Amino acid sequence: MEDWLPVTHSDLARRIHAVSHLQGQFTLRSGRDATEYFDKYRFEGDPVLLDEIAQRMAPLVPSDTEVLASLEMGGIPVVTALGRHTGLPCAFVRKQAKPHGTCRLAEGRRD
Repeated sequence: MEDWLPVTHSDLARRIHAVSHLQGQFTLRSGRDATEYFDKYRFEGDPVLLDEIAQRMAPLVPSDTEVLASLEMGGIPVVTALGRHTGLPCAFVRKQAKPHGTCRLAEGRRD
């Protein structure tokens, strides 16, 4: 474990769980019902927690990486935060190109 990181892996995992683990009645994408749900948008919406996650992830990025990319919506906050810690440009990939604007399948830095 890196000494320079302010929180331990276990502490960070507990904080992510505390913020994102929900209990109640949920319908999953599969159509199945569940009484527990992990809502990643909750930790992605917490700038302090998201920054700590990205700080932990940064050393895991291979040294020859040129661009960080994420699938639209859910991965954008994580990749952007990770880009802040690595200095790498970010790109965001759509599931389908939009028929207006740039009409690109991928947005952001791609060079």
